[in-house]
Amino acid sequence: MPFTKLGLAPNFLRGVQAMGYTEPTPIQLRAIPAVMSGRDLIGSAQTGTGKTAAFALPVLSLLGIHKKEGPRVLVLEPTRELAAQVETAFRDFARFSDIRATVVHGGVGYGRQRSELRAGTDIVVATPGRLMDFLQEGEIRLGGVQILVLDEVDRMLDMGFIHDVKRIIQRCPPKRQTLFFSATVPPEIAAVASFALRDPARIEIGATRSVPSLVTHAIYPVHQEQKFELLLALLAAIDFNSVLIFSRTKHGADRIAKRLRDANHSVAVLHANRSQNQRIEALEGFRSGRYEVMVATDIAARGIDVAGVSHVINYDVPENPEDYVHRIGRTGRAQAVGDAFTLASPENASDVRAIERFIGMEIPRLKLEGFPYKHASAFPQRPEPQRQRGRQGPFQGAPSHHPRGKPGAHWRRR
Repeated sequence: MPFTKLGLAPNFLRGVQAMGYTEPTPIQLRAIPAVMSGRDLIGSAQTGTGKTAAFALPVLSLLGIHKKEGPRVLVLEPTRELAAQVETAFRDFARFSDIRATVVHGGVGYGRQRSELRAGTDIVVATPGRLMDFLQEGEIRLGGVQILVLDEVDRMLDMGFIHDVKRIIQRCPPKRQTLFFSATVPPEIAAVASFALRDPARIEIGATRSVPSLVTHAIYPVHQEQKFELLLALLAAIDFNSVLIFSRTKHGADRIAKRLRDANHSVAVLHANRSQNQRIEALEGFRSGRYEVMVATDIAARGIDVAGVSHVINYDVPENPEDYVHRIGRTGRAQAVGDAFTLASPENASDVRAIERFIGMEIPRLKLEGFPYKHASAFPQRPEPQRQRGRQGPFQGAPSHHPRGKPGAHWRRR
């Protein structure tokens, strides 16, 4: 079904067409009519499936019908990068209308944001902390909010925003439409939904624990002392468009980036210690191709939309199994294929097993042909019953090439 059949206002359909979209994704196909009907909604879909347009397009169409003084829509986001990205999406979709959107987040001065709020706006996209600051100052009032959107709700809960979120919800009119969108729906969301939502429709697209179907992923076991050496060898072996590398820590990301620059790679860095201007420059440089590699902490695992990422490399195994799904979901987006590697040392064995239990499958272990491994095995052998199912230990005897490719051809970009 094309977008033209979903009841969206013509001027916003022009915005969709100007952005090159022709057919809605599954979450958009189901969520847009539900939002247009005026119902509260809990929408869940994997990262990269188009959740932003799933709420932005119907919200804009509803605003065109009910014109009042703003702000009429409040969208809460967990991070300033995601807030800026979502505000940009609203502006792009609304380019053929007079609807105004304003972004409010920390990491920058208050002056420009305060001026935009005073000038008047229809849509406020905000992070909870900065929004609370403006509420306490009296710079913004939420009495006119008709639609409240909580985006990436699971991440907001993880980041400890629950108390601010509750206070913000209480400042909104009780008679409103409320939309929850999230990549996962953990039980903690029910506690927020119970007082924020009224008889919500529920839409869940895909298994929240599954790896995106267009992403091929594998583990490269290696001892810690050779991890960076293997990273360089992988970058030399693969034909990539752009690579997103994940580190567990901010200092680790800085170290990896420095060593990659020393090896003549063009590298951007994204983590919480970077200033807002540095973050914007890194993202814009990575999107434009000025940087071929971005090294990031999990701040980029959710909500950062960078098209064309051909490869994701987990330099560090994530501690949280959910983060594995979100990290590798940064590739294989918008119906493109993608590849994801994880460099795992023997110390990571328990974390790897936790990830495999979470996604319900064993992740293939691969060797890089020609790499001078100093140890015969990076992981201990598994118990005998698992080997009896026709599989040897996860490193010894593992395939030495990509399962979809030819022997010796390492994950060439299709």
